[in-house]
Amino acid sequence: MTSRIGLGAATLLAACMGIADLAAAQDKLKLAVGQRGNWDTSVSEVGQRAGIFKKHGLELELLYTQGAGETQQAVISGSVDIGVGVGIMGVLAAYSKGAPVRVFGAETTGAVDLYWYVKSDSPIKSLKDTEGKTIAYSTNGSSTHGIVTAFMKQFALKAKPTATGGPPATLTQVMSGQIDVGWAAPPFGLKQLDEGAIRVIASGNDADVFKGQTVRLLITNVQTNQARRAVIERYMKAYRETIDWMYASPDAIKVYAGFVGVTEALAKRSRDDFFPKAAINPDTITGLEVIVKDAVALKYTAAELTKEQLVELIQIPAR
Repeated sequence: MTSRIGLGAATLLAACMGIADLAAAQDKLKLAVGQRGNWDTSVSEVGQRAGIFKKHGLELELLYTQGAGETQQAVISGSVDIGVGVGIMGVLAAYSKGAPVRVFGAETTGAVDLYWYVKSDSPIKSLKDTEGKTIAYSTNGSSTHGIVTAFMKQFALKAKPTATGGPPATLTQVMSGQIDVGWAAPPFGLKQLDEGAIRVIASGNDADVFKGQTVRLLITNVQTNQARRAVIERYMKAYRETIDWMYASPDAIKVYAGFVGVTEALAKRSRDDFFPKAAINPDTITGLEVIVKDAVALKYTAAELTKEQLVELIQIPAR
């Protein structure tokens, strides 16, 4: 009788320990994510809703920002572990000034998803018509800031770059006449475009500096990179798995549409028309040799980062 009780107690204890181990295995990560609802910035949200990050022992706390400047600052200050969708020029600038930032993945390559628009009745037909006009970007150091800076140099514009925050706030400012040229990314603005309320005058890919090159990154800070490297590596495994699922399963469109609050047709259009799978491949930073030169030309860094500096800055986990 005693041996049976002992065996039962041991079994119960083992079960409890198993539950405790499972709970302990769910490591928590705080994320700052720029632009809530963009297809590319939704990988972590969609993957968490689908249970993919949980399967890898991760629980994500997602905080949404108005742009890469806010995201990067949250990472550098240590208030979050990971920053999603941070403009590459802003990261190079911060690192060159000694900020404790590290890159562990690409977030978006190419800039076809970003577009600049005006009200349908605006006299502005192209970027060359913007002399003395305001042109929007999200926050300082963001990919939109980098692209507007490139527009100014490439087309010798005399416009007034203005930080306006995210797409919803920007649209309000454009429609009320506070801003002449707004910016957005799908799915935001597609409805207004279809209804003829706004008109596109430029794409991010019109900036030669950014066309076909990596424009946004996944970043962390030095402390997290050192102390929680194994957790960052698990995050990347789940991130890659989520991307595969987002392009293979029709359920991904349903999850994304539910998260953003749009129709499944609009969700599918956002993915298929603006984000080929290769665009959000996290494993390769494309055009880096050119990007470090452009960072100097656009005055983000005083000098090109050396190969040794780039090795220290960029640490992408192996597949």
